[in-house]
Amino acid sequence: MANNKKLLILAGDGIGPEVMAQVKRVVTWYEKHQGLGFDVADGLVGGCSIDKHGVPLTDETMNDAMQADAVLLGAVGGPKWDNLPFEIKPERGLLRLRKDMELFANLRPALVFDALAEASSLKTELVKGLDIMIVRELTGGVYFGQPRGIEALPNGERRGINTQVYTTSEIHRVARVAFELARKRGHKLCSVEKANVMESGLLWREEVTKLHADYQDVELSHMYADNCAMQLVRQPKQFDVIVTDNLFGDLLSDCAAMLTGSLGMLPSASLGAADANGKRRALYEPVHGSAPDIAGKDLANPLACLLSLSMMFRYAKTVVASGLRTGDIMAPGCTQVSTTQMGDEILKALDRLAA
Repeated sequence: MANNKKLLILAGDGIGPEVMAQVKRVVTWYEKHQGLGFDVADGLVGGCSIDKHGVPLTDETMNDAMQADAVLLGAVGGPKWDNLPFEIKPERGLLRLRKDMELFANLRPALVFDALAEASSLKTELVKGLDIMIVRELTGGVYFGQPRGIEALPNGERRGINTQVYTTSEIHRVARVAFELARKRGHKLCSVEKANVMESGLLWREEVTKLHADYQDVELSHMYADNCAMQLVRQPKQFDVIVTDNLFGDLLSDCAAMLTGSLGMLPSASLGAADANGKRRALYEPVHGSAPDIAGKDLANPLACLLSLSMMFRYAKTVVASGLRTGDIMAPGCTQVSTTQMGDEILKALDRLAA
């Protein structure tokens, strides 16, 4: 149908196909019970694409992603492909998706469900009620900066080079996303960098400070990245929205994710700029990796993948509150379920709400 939304599903490697299977079940439920139409297509990314096509992402799949209303991604990578040349490792497929789709803002919430507060490695009183949003710049910085590479030196040594680089426009566009989110939440934004030792960090701090003039209703603070890591495990509820660069965002969002008890509970959304019609390119993916050690065993937690669609949030919360757990969030007195059974319970919750 002409009005259907185009969804491209890239299940990827490891537990990706298992958790994505549960997402497909929920998409089907919405089509059947809510009349929401989706044109769903599947594609390959990561190791599975290397196995079939010799590259982590084909031009054809990249084109499909550019035409889709949303891309849903599972996970990429695994030990099977660890010894491949850097330029064709599975992760390069994900990086190309982010770069070519111009997905510059990665939104990673760290939210603690009341039923899982005791699953955190921190004391319950430190994390209960935690609700942080980390906004990570996704298409610049050290992961994409030039020059980069490994070179041989005349003295026989080898040198690895990566360049940390940002421009004013790159900083402003991701900071605006963070300021706008802060306006809808607690009106607090913490900008994180290493302005004390890095010129790119100093530029980041100066430009975010300038942009603050447009958002005087938001309280802006600045913090060095190493201190932010410490504060996340010391007093995490001091934060509302954090905005930071590609490298620090990668590290800090994983740190914040573990405050919630499991990476299996954390979704993320990567967004591009809005076009003239207000449409944004978007990729939704769970924060967890491919977890090859449990792949194919129906043990993976599918909730992060489901939560990556924001409409799923309250239904996942209902199921967790009922005491059902996958192994990564298991607790005394709860009932352990498989990946498929967790999907079953999500669908039952949807059915109850639709009745």
